[in-house]
Amino acid sequence: MKKLRKGSVSRRKAASVATRRKAARKPGPARGNPSPVKGKPVAKGKPAAKGKLAAKGKLAVKRKPAAAQRGTETPLAAKQRVATILARLERAYPDARCSLRHETPFHLLIATILSAQCTDARVNMVTPALFARFRDAHDFAGADPLELEEMIRSTGFFHNKARNIIACAHELVQRHGGEVPADLDSLVQLPGIGRKTANVVLGNAFGIPGLVVDTHVTRIANLLSLTAQQDPNKIEIDLMEVVPRDKWTDLAHLFIEHGRRVCVARRPRCGECVLNDLCPSSEV
Repeated sequence: MKKLRKGSVSRRKAASVATRRKAARKPGPARGNPSPVKGKPVAKGKPAAKGKLAAKGKLAVKRKPAAAQRGTETPLAAKQRVATILARLERAYPDARCSLRHETPFHLLIATILSAQCTDARVNMVTPALFARFRDAHDFAGADPLELEEMIRSTGFFHNKARNIIACAHELVQRHGGEVPADLDSLVQLPGIGRKTANVVLGNAFGIPGLVVDTHVTRIANLLSLTAQQDPNKIEIDLMEVVPRDKWTDLAHLFIEHGRRVCVARRPRCGECVLNDLCPSSEV
């Protein structure tokens, strides 16, 4: 074997040590993080975005909470803004009215009971045959529950609705001679009748102003900062303070129409809204 010179061995050892030290100084992937994929460097200094991401990687626009705007407006300014809101909606929806078809106050009362958790369109499909079979409170009071349930099944919750309709009709026969009373206190004492149903009947069957607070009215009133409440009774009180009494019935029709056509719950079209300059929640 050939003997290696001492100087040559020393140089080789020094080179080996230098190579190991150089390798140790190279930064590697952080512990717990995946190794970077070749050709796709890991972005530095950019924390993951929180919340839902919209298309093209932009943060989704979040609506300003209506409650945050409550209290910044004087009562007079709120009334003036409401007057402008109603005037614009009346121009946009001149034919807004109660969409439940009815011929008598009793028919409207029954149709409104059926409309709970059901569309007005579906109720209008059910009521012609229903009112042909049961004409008035006396007929409904003596109705067979199973037959009634079958006729209103498609409106949903038909067990409870049938029970309330029969009980309500029985009370009308016993206490009001089969006629629907034209006052709020008497209406809300009937089985299955709350303030919403009572106000629908008063405003649309008797021409007595009534503030109907349904899901559309609740949502749009909050978006417009006319209330910061979610309880229907509290919303009704807030709206009474800023809406003229002769507009109470119309307000529900206008808000419902606007909620169906433009201010849609899942995807409001603020760019098309005639109220976008009056609405604190507008996205434009």
